[in-house]
Amino acid sequence: MNRDAIDRLARAVLYEGYLLYPYRGSAVKNRLRFNFGTLYPESWTEGRGERSLLQTEVLVRGAEPRVEGAARFLHLVETPSPSGPWQQGREREVALPSRPGIERFSFFPEEDGQERLDGSIELSSTRLERDLHRVRVRLRNEGVLDPAASREAALRRALVSAHLLLGVRHGELVSLLEPPEEAAEAAAGCRNIGCWPVLVGAPGVRDTMLASPIILYDYPAVAPESPGDLFDAAEIDEILSLRILTMTDEEKREARATDPRARAVLDRTEALSPADLIRLHGTLREPRAEQGFRPGAHVRIRPRQGGDVFDLVLEGKAATVEAVERDDQGRLLLAVTVDDDPGRDLGVFGHRFFFHADEVEPLP
Repeated sequence: MNRDAIDRLARAVLYEGYLLYPYRGSAVKNRLRFNFGTLYPESWTEGRGERSLLQTEVLVRGAEPRVEGAARFLHLVETPSPSGPWQQGREREVALPSRPGIERFSFFPEEDGQERLDGSIELSSTRLERDLHRVRVRLRNEGVLDPAASREAALRRALVSAHLLLGVRHGELVSLLEPPEEAAEAAAGCRNIGCWPVLVGAPGVRDTMLASPIILYDYPAVAPESPGDLFDAAEIDEILSLRILTMTDEEKREARATDPRARAVLDRTEALSPADLIRLHGTLREPRAEQGFRPGAHVRIRPRQGGDVFDLVLEGKAATVEAVERDDQGRLLLAVTVDDDPGRDLGVFGHRFFFHADEVEPLP
């Protein structure tokens, strides 16, 4: 598993919603913790609409692929703060079984205010075709808790912000968002509960997936301009950073005493230089092209089956990528002009055709 490619992104998922602006325990939005991917003890969830199980199913190609990875989550501990008890998170990680089967785990109290956690992680695999497998991973909270217990008590026995990191050796993972045509039916049959798996790392690499409780596209990335985690859902670093700088000295003192991560946010934000703030104001980027296709790339058109008459006419034609764009669903499209189009010299008035990245092949 490519940990370098996944760690910063997985950390952002782990702490999404952990601590909300203005980062102090007395803030109304922090009085009821708002975390994605919280798995409560099963005995407590009945009738509450909460879950105790997280499941991902992914497709893997290869004759004998080996899947590895881990489950990660927060273990809460109640600590004092200026505004009363506060629940800090301790990072936990459980490795996937080395072979198909179930392994149980427990985390015992390490300090006052922490409860025991009990759970299991299960790995199974089904061969669908000669070199196509459906791999299932289940993470379950097996703790026992009185159904009448409060939500705060249940959170101390919960796996908070739970997500899965998956890697493969001797094979490759298949995108469930944009599967190849021959694997589309198998992809549609995968069942994911409480999470969604996406490819991570360099675009086109298929050795690592993040099964996230937050909906993401394949190959997500933290903006390089971001100075660090701000914990807020759909965060916009510039707005939050400027608002942090408006906090009163009293609010900052309380925030620093609430949680070490709040203290880190304030210290980091106050240390931003004018140049750092300018970088947060915004930047222009071209859509990321898959498989290295960029404007000016020379390609041959290979449309998918079942297209329109233009696909039949353009099959096998040499073309040039003029632009990389996205459709109304966020899917990557390549705008191309055909090299032997007699109207190509008309510039913007020439004929442009749109194809997905898997409908063209690179040429020298």
